[in-house]
Amino acid sequence: MAFDMNDLKKRMDGALHTFQEEMKGLRTGRASASMLDTVQVEAYGGMMPLNQLASVSVPESRMLVVQVWDRAMAAAVEKAIRIAGLGLNPAAEGQVIRVPTPELSGERRKELVKVAQKYGEQQRVAIRNIRRDGMDDLKKMEKDGGISKDEIAGKSEEVQKVTDSYIKKVDEILVAKEKDIMQI
Repeated sequence: MAFDMNDLKKRMDGALHTFQEEMKGLRTGRASASMLDTVQVEAYGGMMPLNQLASVSVPESRMLVVQVWDRAMAAAVEKAIRIAGLGLNPAAEGQVIRVPTPELSGERRKELVKVAQKYGEQQRVAIRNIRRDGMDDLKKMEKDGGISKDEIAGKSEEVQKVTDSYIKKVDEILVAKEKDIMQI
């Protein structure tokens, strides 16, 4: 069994990608089509992502327009946006749903920063768990006699450097998002 650093990096990339997607879903006061990426609509007997039922555009800074492709799905899409927990209040006009994005209050901005920090901490923990798995693999290889103590030390240091770099990326994304949320 060989130690696979690329597998660890791939898993850490996955955690980082998840974090980036979570950050896209947090409102910053400006309308963004990606705000609705996480919305799931009950359609055709199952749950479907909104982007498979409609297109989302941003005609102005405080307005999203959702163009539903199937008129019969307009009510379900409107309901899904309303209950998605994004604090949005959509208004349907036939196949077009207008979604105004209200100005964020100072209190709401602080709540969003806390949510962003919670997401950041979850991903830091996920990255540290991946590091732990890598370290466990190294210990197992040492126990099985497949690798020397010097090699273990070198690989452990490499795993830690990779972990630190991914945690730094999470922190950078978080700081940028907090700044974005708090801008008036």
